Amino acid sequence: MVKGAKKNIIIFLLIFVPGLLLDQLTKYFARKDLEAREKVLIKKVLELRFLKNTGAVWGSFQGKALVLGIVSIILILALCYMLVKIPYSKRNIPLIIAFSLIICGAIGNLIDRLYFKYVTDFIYFSLINFPIFNVADIYVTCATFLLIFLILFVYKDEDFEWLKRKKN
Repeated sequence: MVKGAKKNIIIFLLIFVPGLLLDQLTKYFARKDLEAREKVLIKKVLELRFLKNTGAVWGSFQGKALVLGIVSIILILALCYMLVKIPYSKRNIPLIIAFSLIICGAIGNLIDRLYFKYVTDFIYFSLINFPIFNVADIYVTCATFLLIFLILFVYKDEDFEWLKRKKN
């Protein structure tokens, strides 16, 4: 195991466990309370609407649950591998957090795909007619923006030396 991997795993678990619980609980309540009715939280701005999403982001790949599940599993495994390869340092904590949030969101939606054959979406910004989404989507989206920001403005190429294979 890479030096510092245990610390990375601890950070991951501190994000993953409560994050997955929040995602699954909100989806449970959405399936239970919103299937028959919608709730307006802020008139003409924010609503809760139940949607069975059998596709991916913005409704793409509808009915492709198996393919999306396989892609999700590959992504999760790749990110888990990278997560334990990241050398632990205070400088790398944002990277560890970003990977952890993406893994959490991907697993949250994968659970839905495997168990229900659809992803439970329920948050709707009516102000801008944004596609209906869920808490796991928020994790993936925010973490992806964080990752892009880190790669563009914080880290340099040499900060990713840990990604290269070591020659024997």
